[in-house]
Amino acid sequence: MRRIHAPKTRAEQRYRRHLRVRKKVQGTADRPRLVVFRSLKYMYAQLVDDTRGVTLMGVSDRSESVVAKDGGKVGRAKAVGEALATKAKAAGISSVVFDRAGYRYHGRVQAVADGARAGGLEF
Repeated sequence: MRRIHAPKTRAEQRYRRHLRVRKKVQGTADRPRLVVFRSLKYMYAQLVDDTRGVTLMGVSDRSESVVAKDGGKVGRAKAVGEALATKAKAAGISSVVFDRAGYRYHGRVQAVADGARAGGLEF
């Protein structure tokens, strides 16, 4: 028997929110999409060109180029944004479109965006 109103998991709910965000956010070669992924331990960010369907570059807080001063996971997330901005500037990318990937714009997701802005990327 089919369950009509079956409870959804948190991952399924986030995926649905991500699809709603993706209806409006499109990355191009000139303005790639900065998408974040937040696991319980780590933070990942990457630049995606949706017209070609390729990932241009990615950074996580496990990368060697990411050095967090302090602040726990939020501090590491801000360092991820700064490191991604540094790599993007070296590749000639100055403006991006931010994709929060179904997460609330709060905490570590906001810290990645603030770090990328501090690194010189324009949203």
